[in-house]
Amino acid sequence: MLLFPDLTLQDFVGPYDVFVRAECFEVYTVAINKEDIHAEGGLTIRAAYDFNDCPAVDILFVPGGKGVTPLLTNRTYIDFLRRQGQNARYITSVCTGSLLLASAGLLTGYCATTHWRSLELLRMFGIETLEERVVTDRNRITGGGITAGIDFGLILTAIVGGEERAKVVQLLLEYSPQPPFNSGDPSQAEQRIVDIACEHTQPLFDLREGIIQQITHRV
Repeated sequence: MLLFPDLTLQDFVGPYDVFVRAECFEVYTVAINKEDIHAEGGLTIRAAYDFNDCPAVDILFVPGGKGVTPLLTNRTYIDFLRRQGQNARYITSVCTGSLLLASAGLLTGYCATTHWRSLELLRMFGIETLEERVVTDRNRITGGGITAGIDFGLILTAIVGGEERAKVVQLLLEYSPQPPFNSGDPSQAEQRIVDIACEHTQPLFDLREGIIQQITHRV
């Protein structure tokens, strides 16, 4: 599980809470170094491994967050993902972690998903996108935005450890969502709410769009 500054903590913690209860995973957290990392909001976390001592992994996982943006062109991160992805059984992400996988060329030829606000950005890499909470295409498993990480974790647990094990973990997590508002998806939310959300995220969208245009030589 890759960690980096300004990651969205729920992207990481949602799957992590599933994995550590499933008893069919050995979870490695890895970052560019073993120094403190400040997630979005300032909470401090620290990885157990760095890019130099991380062993080869069976499952590669990338969360999303604001911190993805500078990593899209960061050769150190891209090279690490490509190196680990060569022999990984599964290559996975939640939210905008898929943008980083796409930048590393690890989603080419696969269907994938991401946060609804970034589907257009993912398509700029030539990736076929599906507006689903979790998309499984062979050994690529990608989750939608933030809270979809729990769904993603349970689906991956069912694949690796069996459906019964995944159901037990879901029960232990008491994961039976009853959202207080019907606004968790742009197809359900009032247009005014969607407009506010888009306006709030437009600067980050524009920044990423410019970076991806450069990466894909569309400028």
